[in-house]
Amino acid sequence: MNSKYIHVYNNLINFTRNKDLYKSLNREDNFSDRLTIFLLHFAFFLKNFKNHENKNILQEIYDFNFRQLELSIREIGYGDQSINKKMKDYINLFHSMVSELHFWEDLSKPDKLKKISTFLSDFQNNEELLEYFDNFNSNLSKKTLNSYLKSVSNP
Repeated sequence: MNSKYIHVYNNLINFTRNKDLYKSLNREDNFSDRLTIFLLHFAFFLKNFKNHENKNILQEIYDFNFRQLELSIREIGYGDQSINKKMKDYINLFHSMVSELHFWEDLSKPDKLKKISTFLSDFQNNEELLEYFDNFNSNLSKKTLNSYLKSVSNP
């Protein structure tokens, strides 16, 4: 497997590991929670770097990330039939996120909160998560795609 995009994947994983993101859960976080947070990070990432020049690179990053997710699901111990269903569910969730976040900057705070809450229904204080993802989106817009391809970035 080509590891050309491992820095992007690792950056997104590092953002996802931020324990502060899970403090509003009334239970222990699980793989599904972490995957949802990962997919939100990835959706914002693609939204920010999507342009005609980056089209092929972003498609390769997309393919790489979903191959990595499939490997993670296999490591957990799901069987082949379960993996296919899980991957289909996660890809559909991700595409829903991309669609909902497309005009993020044009949304009002209540609309943003509603969208975040749709994907993070088990989380209690989504206003903190909204602030986090607003900041994450803003920080992404200040960087280049190349900075994510070459090195590990800070959240």
